[in-house]
Amino acid sequence: MNKFKAFLKRKDIVFSARRYGIDAMSAMAQGLFCSLLIGTIINTLGTQFSLPFLNDIGGFATSMSGPAMACAIGYALKAPPLVLYSLLAVGASANSFGGAGGPLAVLLIAIIAAELGKAVSKETRIDLIVTPFVTIFSGVGLSALIAPYIGEAASALGRLIMQATELQPFLMGIIVSVLVGIALTLPISSAAICAALSLTGLAGGAAVAGCCAQMVGFAVMSFRENGVGGLLSQGIGTSMLQMGNIVRNPKIWIPPILASAITGPLATCVFRLEMNGAPISSGMGTCGLVGQIGVYTGWVSDIAAGAKTAITAFDWVGLVLICFVLPAVLTWAFGLVLRKIGWIKENDLKLD
Repeated sequence: MNKFKAFLKRKDIVFSARRYGIDAMSAMAQGLFCSLLIGTIINTLGTQFSLPFLNDIGGFATSMSGPAMACAIGYALKAPPLVLYSLLAVGASANSFGGAGGPLAVLLIAIIAAELGKAVSKETRIDLIVTPFVTIFSGVGLSALIAPYIGEAASALGRLIMQATELQPFLMGIIVSVLVGIALTLPISSAAICAALSLTGLAGGAAVAGCCAQMVGFAVMSFRENGVGGLLSQGIGTSMLQMGNIVRNPKIWIPPILASAITGPLATCVFRLEMNGAPISSGMGTCGLVGQIGVYTGWVSDIAAGAKTAITAFDWVGLVLICFVLPAVLTWAFGLVLRKIGWIKENDLKLD
């Protein structure tokens, strides 16, 4: 047993929730962002401005989402070069076999293939053959065997959430908005969760609302401590920057969570805000304005498909209110109350 532990340590194979549930998942979201998401944005620009070469670029980028996710996961797991390069084939196969739930299949299968590849890396004199063979054979083999089931399970859960949101928009608007918003601020990837579940439609809109409540909310609420720099780093960066302060004083999390509980059902019941762009956009909030661009690309796609006649003023008002105005006003107001009763003290929200 001691020899096995020593072997794992030498190979940097660490079985932990942090490495697989946080590091790998966050990296997967980045890979997805750098392929599917940016490709979708470029493709939309090409369509809007009648520039076919942008559609070609966007198409190439989106087609690489599986390999990009797997490669990013391998990088997070500190895979050696031969393993990392071999994961490109693994990601392509897992994403293809996984269908709509491909991102979750890529996450699970790429982790297994990467760790197996790391285990055999540089253990033989024919490493150039053995390491890629083990990585690709195990990854593609698992993709064929289990990726369709993983993908279907993820898709089924996503469909259940979306159907429940259609049937109970008020209650599910609160639940989805609050939970996805919390996931965005935690050191896990809300974007990867939304992508894995293919979360779109009204549920996707609620997710956007929750993420915006956290990012814009923390940015505005902490303005007195962090100024313009903090406003921008949290408002279009990430509210995860507040995680250390949340650990020290969990009460600072109350205002943005309450704000998300209000904006979520407003998004689903009043403005009928839907995310019909790339599912990953549902979990991005105002990060680089990706959530808002995703909603817009969804509008464009719906118009092209005949599901929507035009983008109305009401659509734009809803987007601005849900994503920017209400999160700022509500979180600031709740935060002011908590400051007055002493639950939030001076510098509790200050970023290092």
